[in-house]
Amino acid sequence: MKFIFTITLLLFSTWGWSQSGQINCDYNNTPFVKVVTDFETQSGFRFFYQPGTIDSIPVTLKLQGSTLEKALDKIFENGYYQFFIDKDAKRVYILDRKTAITTSLPKNYFTTGTNKQVPTEPSSSGEEAKKEAVSENKLIEIGSKTSGPLTGTAIVAGYVRDFKNGEGLSAAAVFVEGTNTGVITDGNGYFSITLPKGRKVLLISSTGMKSGRRELMIYGDGKLVIELKEDVPTLKTVVVVAEKNSNVRRMQMGLERLSIKTIKQSPALLGEPDVLRVLLTLPGVTSVGEASTGFNVRGGSTDQNLVLFNEATIYNPSHVFGFFSAFNPDVLKNAELYKSSIPERFGSRLSSVLDITTRDGNTKRWSGSAGIGLLTSKISLEGPILSDKTSVLMGARTTYSNWILKRLPNETYKRSSASFYDANITLTHNFNSKNSLQLTGYISDDGFRLGNDTTYNYGNKNAVLKYKHIFNNKLSSSFTAGIDQYYYKVAGDEKSVNGYQLSFGLTQQHARLEFVYTPNNKHQFNWGAQVIQYAIQPGKFEAKGDESLVVTQKVADEQGREWAVYLGDKINVSDKISIQGGIRFSGFANLGPKTVFNYVPGLPRDESTIVDSVLYRKNKPTQTYAGPEFRFAFRYTIDENSSIKLGYNSLRQYLHLLTNTTAISPTDIWKLSDPYIKPQTGDQVSFGFYRNLKNNMYETSFEIYYKRMNNFLDYKSGAQIVLNQHIERDIINTKGIAYGAEFMIKKTTGKLNGWISYTYSRVKQKMDDPIAGQQINKGQYYPANFDKPHAFNAITNYKFTHRFSMSLNVQYSTGRPITLPIAVFNLAGSQRVFYSERNQYRIPNYFRADFSLNIDGNHKVKQRFHNSWALGLYNMTGRKNPYSIYFIEDNGVIKGYKLSVIGTAIPYITFNIRF
Repeated sequence: MKFIFTITLLLFSTWGWSQSGQINCDYNNTPFVKVVTDFETQSGFRFFYQPGTIDSIPVTLKLQGSTLEKALDKIFENGYYQFFIDKDAKRVYILDRKTAITTSLPKNYFTTGTNKQVPTEPSSSGEEAKKEAVSENKLIEIGSKTSGPLTGTAIVAGYVRDFKNGEGLSAAAVFVEGTNTGVITDGNGYFSITLPKGRKVLLISSTGMKSGRRELMIYGDGKLVIELKEDVPTLKTVVVVAEKNSNVRRMQMGLERLSIKTIKQSPALLGEPDVLRVLLTLPGVTSVGEASTGFNVRGGSTDQNLVLFNEATIYNPSHVFGFFSAFNPDVLKNAELYKSSIPERFGSRLSSVLDITTRDGNTKRWSGSAGIGLLTSKISLEGPILSDKTSVLMGARTTYSNWILKRLPNETYKRSSASFYDANITLTHNFNSKNSLQLTGYISDDGFRLGNDTTYNYGNKNAVLKYKHIFNNKLSSSFTAGIDQYYYKVAGDEKSVNGYQLSFGLTQQHARLEFVYTPNNKHQFNWGAQVIQYAIQPGKFEAKGDESLVVTQKVADEQGREWAVYLGDKINVSDKISIQGGIRFSGFANLGPKTVFNYVPGLPRDESTIVDSVLYRKNKPTQTYAGPEFRFAFRYTIDENSSIKLGYNSLRQYLHLLTNTTAISPTDIWKLSDPYIKPQTGDQVSFGFYRNLKNNMYETSFEIYYKRMNNFLDYKSGAQIVLNQHIERDIINTKGIAYGAEFMIKKTTGKLNGWISYTYSRVKQKMDDPIAGQQINKGQYYPANFDKPHAFNAITNYKFTHRFSMSLNVQYSTGRPITLPIAVFNLAGSQRVFYSERNQYRIPNYFRADFSLNIDGNHKVKQRFHNSWALGLYNMTGRKNPYSIYFIEDNGVIKGYKLSVIGTAIPYITFNIRF
């Protein structure tokens, strides 16, 4: 930009002026932007120059009692730049020597409609947010303009949005140039920051977006809308994560944040991008084997993970035997996994929280995308219903995998079938800058049959309504209410006398009220309350078909109510030290109607030890539990590129998964805490060191943790899980410990980017229930089913050109524990086996490498349709990774077998289109 100064009177009155203010400074290779901030503070003048030209010029200067003019003469004595001081307006203009300064007014200057003065943005009233994007070179005036001295502070609040579609950008960084003062936007892109009055410059960055810069003149409280454009980087600046130093400066430990671009860039099974599979490449996250989207976090079981989809709880996040996750990647905004330092607003689970959010929908124009692959197809559509007010986002997926099953040589596979579909809708309405409403609906269904007459069917149904209100720049609130359902059905022999159907259902109704109060940059309070009402149908076995003679069996329904209140505060003690503390007090009541059996104290629970029974009426508590949960995080910033963090949290879980498999299964049963099944409790302490290298090109992190778990469920040998009227007789209460170390290095820029992670972890259980009967492993600690000490992952992305890129994913891990027969003996003419201690041995180690090639269409900006191809090879080495090892008796002889779910390389190709 070239500045042309045309007011002759100002020129003549200024050049001869000698400034009366004094400048004191001592700089050694200090960036010019820092010098400007100091000079503005000392002199009261405002500086104007083209951003990106001289911001980073190093200044070495030492002056005492100098004038501003002499100080600038010293800085620009090399002759490359010139400056101009406007005494009356108290402004300093800096420009290069090639730009001419005219001393006369342009022709027709005073003619109506031809005023060429440099414009400034209109003043913000503090009541309404600005509705248009502003240029980085324009001055934005916040608050009511005043001519008096600017003292004290003001609160600037607003939104960071995507310029293309109006989408709020979550986790965007908003910082004050030249300082460590900054905030991170919430899930809707909202921020609130306290700043000294006067001229300030905000720097804004967000994943996948071009960084922004806004010059503010702050007179008082006000609001601001900042719109960022999508970043189409050069090949030398491909950005994976945009928030500078985010891993070093953020409070939370064990927080993994994934953008949809990262998810789509990684190789996927059968060409379908999968958020859960990308999570499995991160340190501390494992699964029990192939084709399983259930995941284990830092030694926790699969039921100890809270999976949220726009605040809706998803109880089974998988499709088709675990080959696909339940989330359509085309509608996702981002995913956050909390492994430790879990915020106090979250509860109900012991190990982790996976918070997945969708986009709000394009508020400016209609757009969409579609994709077709060998097994699945998907489509999404979004756009404004009322411009800048109401938007909708819709997505759907389905599979047609039966055609490939029919072509397999095995007759069992030919008789099999598998299908799924899911659909979601997000409707967002902004009443005004202070009030918004969002409605989310989600439905999924799976059906499959494995070579026989038995069919399996399961699915999720969810609806959530969220209302957000902003009282003022300091205080905001949100209210969320919804209903979540999960069900499964197993049916077989429909046309015979043995035709049956086994069904299970879970429904939860939930509501949450939350407030966030930010009085200044040193504190951010949040408090709220939550309630969840559970209704579980644990199992019903009934006749199916007119010919069936099956007798109906049903396990009594369960009801329960969970509640919690919480309070937290994030404290910025100084630029180097930040503390976050919180407490969550939760409670639970198991409710009638229910019959509870009492057993002889101190003896194993079985039919022979029953004393009596008690019948509880509807909504009458059979058992109540309550207790505090503590959250604490500490961060010390060593320097701009490194920090250390310490975290502690304790949690309580009142819901349990009854399963005899190591992975999530459609026939798993959820169970509420009751008089005999106590809530799971646990706590975790963690420590981490974080450092960025080479101007944030490389991010490194090292974390260690130790976790304790109590009332962790295990089962007696031969326990019956399904249709057990007295499950408390087969349950064993155990306690567990988990500990480990996690290391990750991530390259965030360049043609070649990605990450490498290594995790050493152990998780062990110990039976400590004195009335459980026979002790497991003689009462000693034994490895849990998902204990995998070593895990190595490498994700590599390489961009050849703007159109061609490739990705390589390599995974290695220790095999999971199993119990093996260690001796054979004869009994009654047949071989029998003697088994080892529980989980004493392991299946072979796991290794897999995946490759994908991504081909984009041309990048014409005004093109209506944009297409791309994804080609790849899953398990490119064809390794037959064992999922389990089992033994059967064949003609009186015990034989062992190894089961591999995927034992060959699987190619895929997918065509995608955006419009």
